[in-house]
Amino acid sequence: MTIMMEAGKEIETRKEQAPVTRETIRNRPVYLPPVDIVENNDAIILLADMPGVDEGNIDIVLEKDVLTINGTVEPEYHENYRMAYAEYGTGDFRRSFTVTDAIDHDRIEATMKNGVLKLVLPKGERARPKKISVTTV
Repeated sequence: MTIMMEAGKEIETRKEQAPVTRETIRNRPVYLPPVDIVENNDAIILLADMPGVDEGNIDIVLEKDVLTINGTVEPEYHENYRMAYAEYGTGDFRRSFTVTDAIDHDRIEATMKNGVLKLVLPKGERARPKKISVTTV
């Protein structure tokens, strides 16, 4: 899926994930986290829902213009109890986006709050809107 942003810029979301290059020991499902993408004059902001993921279990990598988010949910086991029934399955989250050179790759920031990962992708100077003044001749 390609998402068009202002000024003709686009972010491509990769629903078909590339094969995992690291060995996965867990035999657990991998979920595609839902992501909202918003934009202002200075940045594109991605808000990814990743319930149950601690900030220490998030891996964000930008390689060859592909931004990949990986999150791991560690299941909670309570002492002296055994699981009788569970409706919420634990698993990992993974999502990738193609990022154009209109984004300043060196200034990308990430924060996590209440299960929502917020990625701020600052626009480079060339991608920001500019006002051009008109003069009389």
